[in-house]
Amino acid sequence: MTGTGGELGARAARSRALAVLRVRSRALAVALLPAAVEVILLTGGATGQFTGPGWDTARWVVGVLAVLVLLAAAAVALVVARARPAASPTVPVSERSAPDLYRMVRDLADRLDVPAPSAIALTPDCDSWLEDRTHPAHAPPVTRAPDEPVVPGTRAERRPAVPAPVLVIGSPFLWWMRVAELRAVLAPVVAGTGPSAQPDIAAARRFVRGLDAAVAVADAPGRSPLTRGGYAALGRVARLLLRGCREHAALMERGVATAAAERAQSVDYGPRIAAQEQVGLAYAGWDRLLTKVALPAWRMGRWPSRLDVGVAAALTELSRRDRLADGFAARLGERPACDLLEEPGAVDEAVSLLTARLFHGGPAESGPRWAPVDWQAYPEEVVDRTWRAEAARLHRVLDSLGVSPSLDPAAPDPGGPTLARVLDHLAEPAADAVPTVPAPAMPLDNADSADSAETEDGADPDPATERSALLAAGLSAALAREESAVPQGARAQGPDSALWEDGDLPLFPLQPPRTGRELLAAHITAMICCAAVDTAGAAPGLDWLDGPTLLLDGERAADLTPKVLSLIEEGDPAPLRAWLAESGIRPDKPVRLS
Repeated sequence: MTGTGGELGARAARSRALAVLRVRSRALAVALLPAAVEVILLTGGATGQFTGPGWDTARWVVGVLAVLVLLAAAAVALVVARARPAASPTVPVSERSAPDLYRMVRDLADRLDVPAPSAIALTPDCDSWLEDRTHPAHAPPVTRAPDEPVVPGTRAERRPAVPAPVLVIGSPFLWWMRVAELRAVLAPVVAGTGPSAQPDIAAARRFVRGLDAAVAVADAPGRSPLTRGGYAALGRVARLLLRGCREHAALMERGVATAAAERAQSVDYGPRIAAQEQVGLAYAGWDRLLTKVALPAWRMGRWPSRLDVGVAAALTELSRRDRLADGFAARLGERPACDLLEEPGAVDEAVSLLTARLFHGGPAESGPRWAPVDWQAYPEEVVDRTWRAEAARLHRVLDSLGVSPSLDPAAPDPGGPTLARVLDHLAEPAADAVPTVPAPAMPLDNADSADSAETEDGADPDPATERSALLAAGLSAALAREESAVPQGARAQGPDSALWEDGDLPLFPLQPPRTGRELLAAHITAMICCAAVDTAGAAPGLDWLDGPTLLLDGERAADLTPKVLSLIEEGDPAPLRAWLAESGIRPDKPVRLS
């Protein structure tokens, strides 16, 4: 180990690994203690030292206790050994599909004098780590020659265990970083394979992962009453052992990280400082792309099939706008790390689908309600359809509230839904005007949904007029009803699907449920955009940093949020009407809702 810090970290990691293994040894000793006492009692009886009825009874009692304890210990050990440890959801990258990437990682491992990772996988996150997948359940399908016969039940039919560890790389890094930057960022990660190969550390990690998996097995729902007690006892034992080695395991991993960081200082130390800036930038761009661009598409049943290309475009746009990022644009002439893949488009598509499942809970495969969309079609397939769907929902709720198409009963029917209907209804009436329209007679389940929405907002009520609050509650109920009618996506099918499909999806929801005021503002904005497209020649657009946008004469429209909130919170449509007149948008003209 090079460097004093690395040596100390390695020693500390091995010392803590031994402490973890001592916890395992003590547990084994406790399990064997009744059996050892029984051996002593039997030996004493055979030699004539422990004779008499009392000793005979003790031998029977201790013998039965020893058998029960050994059976329980064997059951716990079997579950710990066979339980499937958790594995991160990833997209595997074979060496055939990325020979240059594997070559770079192996060269890096050679320079660091550590074992090379056994495989590479991509994760939809801005992070990289090593992951042990030596458990047989984590092994990929066995590969064999086309002419090799397969005999059922033989070892050739089973999956071989994969040597640890697997290098997991954040997919945004490949599309945003240059090759030299990726190499510098991965150096400390790859250096961690050295401590991982140490036998004591590897054994301690397997023990901790087994205990964690055993706890998950014990907590799995759907147990029968006969087995529930046994699994509860298993969970208590596994948690007790985890508490005993948790601190040692944490300090062990800290020592491993210290040793790896110290070893990696000899490789690309200078570029690594600059590359760390790109890590933070990639994280910011990735988070903004998911929340502003991908989430609206997912809600419409579309999943962008080139998310990593999108994050590169978003960060390029950020570099163009932000004066602090001017220097980053000069990097774009260098070779991007995604060139290390043979088919970056196919890999990006697989990562994009996995991202949608993790952050939104979409189906595992494409279908009529879950189709991919490329960036060129995004404005029409996502932005425009989202506006039309929300505008249609807004008018359906207005119909349920009994709102007339026009404020003037003598006015002719406009022949379709209009923006003026929304503005006239939400405008705060004068003191001597007709009172607010009462709530409609909803079905009981819808009324309960609306009441629950109002109750949730009631904890910290948003400022709104009475009509706005009523309309927001109706939208919340309508949206909840539509979401409950959509069938859940089918579970993924494949060798890795069971590793992370035991829990509910999405695993990492991007945003909490929207409040009633947020829903109402979004629906009014959508109606405004529909009117602009149909009456003023506007067009839907996509901003890489802010998501769906309205283009007027090719330019991005001004932010409508303050004007919409003025209508919702104060019942004042004047700012919005002034902007509509200035932009040439006709609120009295019917709009298309599909």
